[in-house]
Parts: sequence; C-alpha cells; structure tokens
Amino acid sequence: MSLFVKKSMSSLMSQAGDSEKGLKRTLGAGNLIALGIGAIIGAGLFVRTAAAAGEHAGPAVTLSFVVAAIGCAFAGLCYAEFASIIPIAGSAYTYAYATMGELIAWIIGWALILEYALGAATVSIAWSEFLNKLVGGSIPYEWCHSPFESALDANNVLHTGYMNAPALLILLMISALLIKGTQESATVNAIIVIIKVSIVLVFIAIGWGFINPANHTPYLIPADAPAALKPDGSMYSYSGFFNHGWGGVLTGAAVVFFAFIGFDAVSTAAQEAKNPKKDMPVGILGSLVVCTILYILFSYVLTGVAPYTDFIKSGKEASVAYAIETYMTGYGWLAKLVTVAILAGFSSVILVMLMGQSRVFYTMSTDGLLPKAFAALHPKFRTPYKSNIILFVFVGLFAAFVPGSVAGDLTSIGTLFAFVLVCAGIMILRKKDPNLVRPFKTPLVPLVPILGMVVCTAMIISLPNETLFSAFVWMLLGLIVYFMYSRHNSKLKNIGEILPKANDFE
Repeated sequence: MSLFVKKSMSSLMSQAGDSEKGLKRTLGAGNLIALGIGAIIGAGLFVRTAAAAGEHAGPAVTLSFVVAAIGCAFAGLCYAEFASIIPIAGSAYTYAYATMGELIAWIIGWALILEYALGAATVSIAWSEFLNKLVGGSIPYEWCHSPFESALDANNVLHTGYMNAPALLILLMISALLIKGTQESATVNAIIVIIKVSIVLVFIAIGWGFINPANHTPYLIPADAPAALKPDGSMYSYSGFFNHGWGGVLTGAAVVFFAFIGFDAVSTAAQEAKNPKKDMPVGILGSLVVCTILYILFSYVLTGVAPYTDFIKSGKEASVAYAIETYMTGYGWLAKLVTVAILAGFSSVILVMLMGQSRVFYTMSTDGLLPKAFAALHPKFRTPYKSNIILFVFVGLFAAFVPGSVAGDLTSIGTLFAFVLVCAGIMILRKKDPNLVRPFKTPLVPLVPILGMVVCTAMIISLPNETLFSAFVWMLLGLIVYFMYSRHNSKLKNIGEILPKANDFE
C-alpha cells in the first residue's frame, strides 16, 4: 500500500452522513463561536502574554499578537474552506487524509496531540497557579509545581516541586463532564465564555486609566537592556537576538501563538455541528476576529500597568492579578474577581482542548490508525468516553510532572506545524479539483496559503532549540508507532480503498 493513499471524498461524506451511529449533531453557529472563544481566551492571554513580554518582546508583545494573528488569519481562512467541504471530526488530520495521503495525515494527527493534549496540560497548570493565588498561596509549592521547577520563598529558602495536584483535579472534573455529553459541555462553556469575556473588558476599561507611559518606552526591548531577576535567583539576559528587538517580537509571537489555538479546535466539532457547511466558517473566523481585538487591547494595558521586567519573577504566575494588586490601587476586589473568572475561563479552555483531542483520536481510530478503544462511544451519551479516560491519564502525567513553559512551547510547535500543512492542503485540493463545490472559498489562493506557511514556519524557527529538538523526537516516536501499528491496521489498506480520480470529490 502506498504511504500516500488518500481517503475518497465519497467515503468522507458517507461518514459525515452517518448520524445514527456516529457523533450526535447538536451544535449551532453560536455554540461554535463560543467554543472557539472558550478555547482561545485562556492561558495564552492571562499567562503566556506575561511570559512573552517579560522574556522576549516587552511592551511590543502587542506586535507579537499582531504577527501571530496574521499567521492565524491565513491559516484560519484555509481551515474555513476545508471545514465547509469536509464536515468531519478530525480537523487538519482529516483534511490531510483527503489531499496529501495517509502518512502526512498521521504526522498531522500526531502533531495535534502536541496541540490539544499538551494544550490542556498547559492550561491546567495555569489553573493550578491561579487557584493558589486565590487561596493566598496556601497550597505548598511542592504540591502545585513539577519536579523540574524550583523557586526561592520570602526567606530565600529554595523549594522544588513534587507534582501539580490541583492540575490533576481540574482535568478529572472536565473529563467527567465531557463523558456526560457534548451539548451539556457546550452549555457550560457558553456560560463561562460570557463571564471571562466580561472580565477581560472590565480589566481593559479600568486598567487603561493606570497605564504608565514610561512602561511603554522604549517599545522594543533594547539589546543592552539590564538583566532581570528570575524566580530561582539567577539572572535573565536580553542580549540574545530572540530576546530583544524584532527578534524578540517574533519569538514572542511564537510564544503567544498558543493563545490562538482555539479557532482550529472548532473544526474538530464539525461532525457535531447542525449545519457545518454554513456554521463552521462562521465559528472559526468569528471567534478569531473577536479574540484578536481583545488580545491586542489586553496586552497593551497589561504592559502599560506593569513593567515587563516584573513578569520575569514576581508576576509570571497569575500576572494579571499581580499587576492589579501592585499597580492599581483600590482595585484589590478586581484582582480577586479576575482570578475567579480566569479559573472558570481556564476550565473552558481545557474542556475544548480535551474535546478536540478526543475527536481527533475518534477519527483516527475509525480509520484504523489507532486502537478501537479511542472510537468506542458511550451507549447512552454517544461520546468517546474511553478516549476521554485515556486522555485524562496521558494529559494528567504531563500536567503533574512537566513545567507549563515546556508544555506550552511544544503546544505551539504542534499547532504551527498543523497550520503549515493545512495551508499546503488547500493549494493541493485547488489543483486536484478546481471545480469542487466550496461553500466557503479561501481568497487569493495561492497567496494566502503561501503567506500562512511562511509566517507559521518563521514562528517555528524562532522557538527555543530544546523545544525544536523535543518536537523532533516526538515526531520520530510517531513515525515508529505508524510503521509498527497504524500502517498495518489501516482500513484503507484492508479494503484497498484509494482515491481514483479528482472527480471523486464531486
């Protein structure tokens, strides 16, 4: 069997139409936009913004958001076209299977594990940080940090983490909700989205009056910026190319790119949308536009209220509450309210990430590339409950024992890689079948897909070398799994299905 055998469009449409045995179609356009916002506004905004500003971009983190948003816009337009044509769970994995073949589809599916599973792990770690902030730091450092993290306390005593127990707790709660049902999960998510968007708007409105212009000068971190103190007592240098100036802005874009992964998570719910051809583009692009505007305004206010160097040490965890308590006199109540709302908001991000991952696994399992357990649906709730249970164990291990910064960077690289291949897939499909009916068409092809590939590739290159190496090792592991298991159990191989001609798309 060819490594690049493709799924025919007829089989994909048959799979989409099997609503009796497959996933239940319960989501409308409003649900999909809420899912997107629910995933987008979370750790990327409330935690990764401070990390990108403190370590790389400074006040120019607003420009980092612009760069990341441009890359997302190009990719989002490509996702919207695919989602309108192929309303199947699986997102980029499914699109690649129809255009580039099984091996590329597997590589994307494996990369999506970095995006969704590690995304959920990263946000659960952030959830733990904010919970500890809410309870006044009463959770011992050792039980809310990984064994690879250390920090000095007020008495200069060094503490090292054992495991992140609160992160495990929230993952367990969300996994149970997802097993219960998609509509129930979407309803809870919609309520949370209203709360956290309101809090973001309140912070922007009140914080604007506390902006100190000196914190925005210079806007780009200079090469000779003095080193900043890190939590472990060492010093952080800005001398590296990617730690200041435009290099820092680009790296900051790669870091905050994690904040945008929600819009493509919408595409994993295509098989549960009531009218996917119409609603999927609205959900994907609508959530992206709303959140990009909020991100730019939020990061401008945050870096104006507090100096970027604060986010190296004092404000890196729970940075928003820290900035309010330290620099916005008289608004301690807002810090508490923000922390509560962010905890709820992070919960919705974890929900959408775990939902997206389980749907990708569901599709890969129905194709035979993963064990049947990942496609097993609950007899009553019709949700992939076994996949959710397995995911809880896998994600829980990362959340408990891996630092949030490492998981976050790996999430970004998995997302960016999937975006590059989705952009390429649009060009391939346009060439293979230019007459295919497209309810939504990506404009300016091939310019938009090419620009999407260029911007996303540039952000991948700017990530730390250790992150790139870790991702390379992850992909090698994925190839081993494919050649030892997936290739031999592929349903396309077993039934001899191939994509005969471009007109099979019609």
